[in-house]
Amino acid sequence: MNIAQIIAAELALPLKGVTKSLELLGDGATIPFISRYRKEATGSLDEVQLFNIQQRANALEELEKRKETVINTIDEAGRLTDELRRRIDEVTTMSQLEDIYLPYKPKRRTRATIARERGLEPLARMLMSRNLTSSPDIVARKFVNAEVTDIDEALAGASDIIAEWVSESEPARRQMRNLFDRSATISATLVKGHEDDTLYRDYHNYSSDLRRCPSHRYLAMRRAEKEGIVRVSIDVDRDKAFERLDRIFLNNVAPKAEEIVENAITDSYKRLLKPSIENETASAAKERADKAAIDIFADNLRQLLMGAPLGHKRVMGIDPGFRTGCKVVCLDAQGNLLHHDVIYPTAPRNDTAGAARTIRQLVDRYAIEAISVGNGTASRETERFLKAIDWSGNSPSIHVVNEAGASVYSASEVARREFPDYDVTVRGAVSIARRLLDPMAELVKIDPKSIGVGQYQHDVDQNALKASLDHTVESCVNSVGINLNTASPELLSYVSGIGPKLAIAIVDYRMSVGPFKSRDQLLDVPRLGNKVYTQAAGFLRLPESANPLDNTAVHPERYRLVERMAKDAGCSVTELIKSEAARKSIRLDRYVDDSVGLPTLNDIMSELSRPGRDPRGEVSNLQFDDTINDISDLHAGMILPGIVNNITAFGAFVDLGIHQSGLVHLSQLSDRFISHPSEAVKLGQHVSVKVIDVDLQRGRISLSMKGVQQ
Repeated sequence: MNIAQIIAAELALPLKGVTKSLELLGDGATIPFISRYRKEATGSLDEVQLFNIQQRANALEELEKRKETVINTIDEAGRLTDELRRRIDEVTTMSQLEDIYLPYKPKRRTRATIARERGLEPLARMLMSRNLTSSPDIVARKFVNAEVTDIDEALAGASDIIAEWVSESEPARRQMRNLFDRSATISATLVKGHEDDTLYRDYHNYSSDLRRCPSHRYLAMRRAEKEGIVRVSIDVDRDKAFERLDRIFLNNVAPKAEEIVENAITDSYKRLLKPSIENETASAAKERADKAAIDIFADNLRQLLMGAPLGHKRVMGIDPGFRTGCKVVCLDAQGNLLHHDVIYPTAPRNDTAGAARTIRQLVDRYAIEAISVGNGTASRETERFLKAIDWSGNSPSIHVVNEAGASVYSASEVARREFPDYDVTVRGAVSIARRLLDPMAELVKIDPKSIGVGQYQHDVDQNALKASLDHTVESCVNSVGINLNTASPELLSYVSGIGPKLAIAIVDYRMSVGPFKSRDQLLDVPRLGNKVYTQAAGFLRLPESANPLDNTAVHPERYRLVERMAKDAGCSVTELIKSEAARKSIRLDRYVDDSVGLPTLNDIMSELSRPGRDPRGEVSNLQFDDTINDISDLHAGMILPGIVNNITAFGAFVDLGIHQSGLVHLSQLSDRFISHPSEAVKLGQHVSVKVIDVDLQRGRISLSMKGVQQ
C-alpha cells in the first residue's frame, strides 16, 4: 500500500507535495515549520492540508499494523492463501479489513460453533445448494445421531450456521452498510420513570433521518442515553433490508430449501447482522458528530487565542465578588505581580468610598493604564463602581474580560509554580489581568476544555479532541511569533520543535545567563541542537537584537539571502527594512534557485515590510446597556449590545452583561441563508441583538440579529 498515493487521491492533493510532506513529518518537522518555510518542497500546502495529511497517514499506519495482526492470525490457523493476502494488502479502510477477517476471526462458542461440532456444516451447505433435490427433512434425517436427536434439531443447527454465514458475508455486510448509510433513522424514546426530565425533553420522543441529524443533537441524545433518560436506536426499513439479503442468498438456493434459508436470513439479520451494522453505523455517526464538534471547538479556540492583546501596559486585575469582596492585583507591563488587595464596593458591605480610595491610590502608585474586570459574579456592579470613580485626571481604560478557566488556572501546578506564596484568589485575579495584556500567553496555561468555548467537549473522542486542540494552539502560537525573552515555559512549549522540557531549559538558561541577545544564542541552551534550532528559530522574536532580522519571521537560513538583497539595493539590512523604495527596487526572480522559489521570496519581502507585526489587531471595548442588570430586566423587542462568547453548531451565545448569555439561533443570525454560525459571527465580536423571548423559569434568553443594524 502506497500511503502517499492513497492520501493524495483521497484529499485531491498533488502526489509530489504529499510525498514530501510525509518525508518532512517523518523527519520530525512540525506543521507550522513545513507550511511556513518549506513551501517549495510541498507546493505551498497550508496547515489545514498538512494536518489532514498527518491524521490520515496516522490512520493508515494503524491500518497497516492491524493488517499484520490479521495476516498472522489467519496464517497461524493455516488458512492464509495468496489471494487472501492480496485482498488484505489492497484494502484502505478498517471496515473493509474487518469484513474480510470476520470469517477467520477466533470466536467465542456460538450457536453455529456448537452446530459445527455436531457435524451439521455439510447439511448447511446442502441447504444452500442449488442442486438440492430431496426435501430438507429427508436430507436432515441423515444427520440425526447421538448428539442430534431429531430432524428439527438438525435443521435448527444448520440454520444457525447459515445465519452466521449471512452475518459474515462481505457482500451482505456491504449492502447493509450501504442501506444504513443512505436511509437509517435514529430514534430516541423516553425511559419509564423519567417523565419529569426537562433537560432532554426535546428527545423524549424524537426521530430523524440519521444523515440529517445535526452533530449536537446526536451527541445530546447519546448523553441522555448514557444518563438513562432515553433509549436510542438506529434502524432501516426491514423490507428493504430483506430484499437485498434475499437477492444475495436465495438466487442460488433450491426451491425446496427456500423457506428454511429465508428464516435463517431473518434470524441472522435480527440477531447478528443488524446489531453489528447498527453499532458500526452508530460509531461512524459518533465519529462524524465528534469531528463536527471538535472542528467548532478548535475554531472557537483559535479565535479566542487570536484575541487582540492590550500589549505592554501596567494593568490592574479585578476578580469581582459580593460577600468575599473583589480581589485586586497590580501587574507591571511584563505581567509580574506588584501588589494585591481586597475591596468591598458591592453588597453586603457597599464600601464604595473606601474601595474607590484604594483603587485611586493603587492606580497612582503603580501607574496603572488599564483595568481588567472578570465577567463572573458581581461583574456589572464592579464595572459600574469603577466608572463612577472620580479619577481627577487621566483615568485608566476599563475592560471586561472572559474569566472562564481562571479558577482552573489558579489551582493548577503552573499557577503554584508561578505564585507559590499566594492563594488561589490572587492567582485567579492575576489570570484575569494577564488575559487583557495577552490572551494567548495566558490561555495556553489552561486546559482548552476549561475555557468554555466548546460544545459537548467531554462527550467526544478525547484523543481526537486533544490532537486538534494541540494543533490549534501550536498553529496560533507560531503564526503570531513569541518574544524569546519574555515568554513563559508554557508558551514556549508550543513553539515549533521545542516542547515542554526544552521550554524549561530555555527559561532556566535565560534566568541564569540573562536575556538572549540573538537567535543564534539558542544553540548555547543545553540539549538544544541544530535540528530544534532550525524548527524553532523563525518563530521566536528578539526586539532588542542587534540583527533586525531576529525580530522578524525571516528564518536564519535566509539571512545571507536578505543581506545579498540589501547589498544589491545599495543599502544595509536595516535600511532595506525601513525603505519601501529600496524593497521595490529588488527583482525577486534574480534570487530564485534550486532551494528558494517565489513563495519564500514573497514571504520574505512581506515580512521586511512589516517586521514584528502582530496579526491579532487591537483591543476594542464594549459598553453594555446600564439599565440591564438581570434577566428579569429583559423583555421582547429590546435592542441590546453584546459580545459573542461561544459558537455552536446551532447558533451563537451572546454575553449581554448579565449572568445568563442569550442564544441567537442559526435561523436568527442573518437575513441571508447561512449553513453555519461562523458565516455570520466570530468569537469576541461586538453585535447588536433583539430580544425575542425570555424564559425566566429555565433561565433562557432567545435573541435575533435579523433586521438589526450592526
